[in-house]
Amino acid sequence: MVLHDSKGKFLWQSFDYATDTLLVGQFLRIGATTKLVSRASEEQNSDGPYSLVMEPKRLAFYYTSKNSPKPMLYYQWLTIDQGSLTNVTFSAEIYTDQGDATELRFDYNAANTQYSTGGRIIARPKYNATLTYLRLGVDGNVRLYTYNTLVDYRPTEVTYTLFSRDSDDVDECQLPDRCGNFGLCEESQCVACPSSKGLLGWSKECAVEKVRSCAANGFGYYKLVGVDHFMSKYTSGSALKENDLQSSDY
Repeated sequence: MVLHDSKGKFLWQSFDYATDTLLVGQFLRIGATTKLVSRASEEQNSDGPYSLVMEPKRLAFYYTSKNSPKPMLYYQWLTIDQGSLTNVTFSAEIYTDQGDATELRFDYNAANTQYSTGGRIIARPKYNATLTYLRLGVDGNVRLYTYNTLVDYRPTEVTYTLFSRDSDDVDECQLPDRCGNFGLCEESQCVACPSSKGLLGWSKECAVEKVRSCAANGFGYYKLVGVDHFMSKYTSGSALKENDLQSSDY
């Protein structure tokens, strides 16, 4: 969609304001859209809990739960050491000498650094893949969908998945809701549900047990060894001083 004034002068175009999807040539940019936001569901076209945000040093993935208004970082992508990002464009480059194999990547511009341009390869389909779009899904995952013009049956396929057991980046266990609110994940699979009796088989009903009494003997803890939370890799705790504890009446 493009808007012009009464004299035909360009005013605005939707291409500059991505929602949950980037087409080839589309971008995140200071002064326009700096983030993608997932849909609430496949059927509900409203903002969901996941966002992909262009920050000065990285592309950051955030999850906003129903229990906390503060977004929680669960992954970072395309990090830079110097300067600050001003533009990240989803690009495609065709190699005609290699059967039209296409390099799909992020190209970026950065300010306040001698390394003002750069890029990161995302995927490299072995055919012309310029008809590709990147989408932040309702599950917080990023996928590339490519339309192959040489195929007449199911021409659209997923050519890249960020969080995947086959990914060189990270598996599905890093997704906040991969196994619900309380399930344990290993190698992209939901493997167990913690309980006061130990680890039980996982199901979609896996949840924290309700406390039936406030008495000291009314509840207990089951120790989990070697388990990471999705926040632990990219988020550090806030330091507290003794004075802070005293002023907070802890």
